[in-house]
Amino acid sequence: MQKITVAIDGFSSTGKSTIAKQLAKALGYIYVDTGAMYRAVTLFAMRNNLMGAGVNNQSTLIKLLPKINLKFVYNDELGFAEMYLNNENVEKQIRTLEVSKNVSPVAAIEEVRFKLVEMQKKMGKEKGIVMDGRDIGTVVFPDAELKLFMTASAEKRASRRYKELLDRGDDVSYEEVLKNVQDRDYLDSHREFSPLKLAPDAIEFDNSDMGLKEQFERIFNYAERVINKKDAQ
Repeated sequence: MQKITVAIDGFSSTGKSTIAKQLAKALGYIYVDTGAMYRAVTLFAMRNNLMGAGVNNQSTLIKLLPKINLKFVYNDELGFAEMYLNNENVEKQIRTLEVSKNVSPVAAIEEVRFKLVEMQKKMGKEKGIVMDGRDIGTVVFPDAELKLFMTASAEKRASRRYKELLDRGDDVSYEEVLKNVQDRDYLDSHREFSPLKLAPDAIEFDNSDMGLKEQFERIFNYAERVINKKDAQ
């Protein structure tokens, strides 16, 4: 059976990572959460007082990019790889609302995108990979055999994110989360470099009123059809 590349793009809080993890596990593929990579760079910038609270020191962040080492380390207990920033497990720290508020401006920096896109392309050279993010099907893997574009209403996505943050013990309001979702949508779609957009050959997948089981079954069927078609060629 031949392996393919699966590119999953879409708006924040559409469940891209959850579906990507499930799909990768079912296919026996490698899963890469590119959002975690941008969040880790954002955390680095915040820790060094380069982003956040009215601060936006892009020039210094660009100079410090060579000092940022990112890697995924598989956690057997959790069943997925966690993000490490300079050999520190930052999986929990990068999922906070504060990081979410600053990740879009960091992800819009051309030099940051160039560094991470090069890393992502190397990860997928051998195929057999499921990667999710904002520009996977348009920039990282424009020749991916299966491209999905996840979407849902801002209100639905904010509700999901709000519940997730509450379950983590974070002190946030729904209104704050909704505003963050809407702000990120605008910034991600309007940035100059690698904006979030639907690739011409991507399948648009609206999961506003869909459960995880139905989502997975539909997407797994898409993957199976593409793989079977490639095997038959």
